[in-house]
Order: sequence, then structure tokens, then C-alpha cells
Amino acid sequence: MSEINEPIGESWEVSALAERESIVANGSLKGCNLRELVDQYGASLLGEAVYKKYGKEFPLLVKFIDAETDLSIQVHPNDELARERHACMGKTEMWYIVDAMPGAYLYAGFSKEISTEEYCQRIDDGSICDVLNKYEVKKGDVLYIPSGCVHSICAGIFLVEVQQSCDVTYRLFDYGRKDMNGELRELHTDLAIDALSLSPTHNCFIPYDNNQNDVDLLCKCDYFTVRHLHFDSPQTYRVKEGDSFVIYVCINGECMVGDSILLEHGRSCLVPASCKDINITVGDGEVELLEVFVSI
Repeated sequence: MSEINEPIGESWEVSALAERESIVANGSLKGCNLRELVDQYGASLLGEAVYKKYGKEFPLLVKFIDAETDLSIQVHPNDELARERHACMGKTEMWYIVDAMPGAYLYAGFSKEISTEEYCQRIDDGSICDVLNKYEVKKGDVLYIPSGCVHSICAGIFLVEVQQSCDVTYRLFDYGRKDMNGELRELHTDLAIDALSLSPTHNCFIPYDNNQNDVDLLCKCDYFTVRHLHFDSPQTYRVKEGDSFVIYVCINGECMVGDSILLEHGRSCLVPASCKDINITVGDGEVELLEVFVSI
């Protein structure tokens, strides 16, 4: 095993981005990556409606993010700008807080209307955080971060991020930190101007019911739907959701997906659109899952 000399704060659970593809862990397709599966199985994997809209471009990316330090203040472009500049889709995302240290907080959106001139000045003098919404978070909180919304995940937060399949980030501010070579990290202040929404964001939190032995809707937008499954008694849950693949992320406990996949805490799996007769079997103990799919 090679030595790792820098911290790893992200785990890309389900990804088809080039050179960062998820790999099948077991079964007859073990070792194949997600891009290869989409090429081979197309609509059978993605769903007819998803395939018609996205073709062979897998539309979602699911991550775990473990922030031991404050991450940079950043923003992501919308579809139009991302296609124009980077030939990819934009990045709208949702966060589910799996755990958080007492007092942990994050930034999301501007607290007041600011001008482009004020934005540039506050980046220069390091006061940009003074005009951002600062939210204290706890386990189970859900936030929706559309493209154009300035944001930062700060220290002491562990979360699941569901997003469009895009790796374009414009870094606005990084607290004057330097990289491993002693150089200031690159900022994208000018590029971000066209991506930013400078209007105030009033609240990024999404309220929801956390019902035991039930399914609760967390977020539904043009790009993805996320639901929370919470079971504390033995039962069977049938996977059946429209014309889309389904991703399950286990955030507590363990369960069986189908007859052979043990989905444990911190693990994820993808159920192809053609496999609507698969059951999730819950045994003794508490189980919590995030269920992610595309609604078209």
C-alpha cells in the first residue's frame, strides 16, 4: 500500500466522471466502471426517460464529504454557463448532514443584496464572509444549494452530497491558505462573477418529517429526487421508482439489497432501472438510507 501524504476529505460514491468512475465491486460485472456500464446497457441501466434526456451522460454524482477544516468559499455554474465554458452540465447540489460537531456551521448564500463592485472589494479585503448566511447545523439537517449560490462547508461537518455530474468549482476565497508547495491556492474571482447570484438567499434548509418505518421526501428538483428511509424493525421495502436508476446510500445500520448485496453503514449501491423487483430487507436494528433517483 502506498503512503498517503495529504488528507482525503471526499469519497466519490457513485460517479461516471472521466478518470473518477465508480467500479463494480462484485458479481459478473466486477471490475467494470460506471461509464462502461452506461455505454453497454444504456436505457436498461438509466431508464428510458433518463436516457432520452441525457443519452450516455450519467446525470448524478454522490459523495461523502468530511470537512476537518473550513473548505473554500465557492460557487458552481448553471447548465448554460457550464456548457458554454466547460462542455458539461452545471452543478446544483443537496446536502444531508450525517454528523456534525457541536457548534459546527456552514455558509450558504448572501445575507443581503451586494453589487459586483462590493463583491470584488470584499474578496480583496477578506471580508466576504461578513455578507454570507452562516448556519449552525446538526445531524439530519438538509440543505439545497442551487447553482449560483455561494457556499462553504466548514470544519466538523460530515455530509452526503447529491449533485449533478459536474466537477466545475469556482473558488472565490480561501482564507489566504497556501498549498503544499507554499503557493497561494488559485482563485477564480473573475470567472465566478458570471456564475454568482448576488441576491440574498433567505433559507437553504429543507424541512421534512423523520418518520420511523416510512419514506420521507427530502428534496425534489429538476435534476434529482432524494428521499429518506428510516426503519427500526424487520421489514421488506420494494425498490420501485418510475423510469430511473436508483442509488441507495446507507447512513446508519445495514440491510440486504436483493439476495446478495449487504449494504452497510457508509456504503452505496446503484440499482438499474430495469431491476424494479428488487427488495431491500431490513433485519434487527435501526437502518437509515438515502434514496436518490431522477424524476422526469
